[in-house]
Amino acid sequence: MAVAAAPRVLLLNGPNLNMLGTREPEVYGRATLADLEAACRGRAGELGLGLECRQSNHEGELVDWIQGARGSADGLVINPGALTHTSIALLDALQAVALPAVEVHLSNIHRREDFRHRSYVSLAATGVIMGLGQHGYLLALEALAARLGSQVEV
Repeated sequence: MAVAAAPRVLLLNGPNLNMLGTREPEVYGRATLADLEAACRGRAGELGLGLECRQSNHEGELVDWIQGARGSADGLVINPGALTHTSIALLDALQAVALPAVEVHLSNIHRREDFRHRSYVSLAATGVIMGLGQHGYLLALEALAARLGSQVEV
């Protein structure tokens, strides 16, 4: 009997998320991107998910990675950073690959400046988690594990 491969999730972080831990810690927390990725890798392993983490400050690179996920990933977790509010290109890429995608934000974008209240990415997202800090990423992985039928109980 063949063993099914673990569902694969691509975790994408957008502009300025490489500055976690030092950039506005009162808004984004003190955990670094490496801390966040380590926590996500640990939770993904517990959930029976394969996880690949990437971060870029460049919109086109994020688009390329989303497009490349078709055929190589089963789902996406994405924190597009400020591109959330401006990038129709990310929206188009997410719609084109048609993979389950959970949009995550460390802060609650609706409690911030008015220009942050609109998310183009949400139009393609399966779900959105915001305002829960790093824990939101772990919840996104749990949601994808349930949706993708991971063999481990969520």
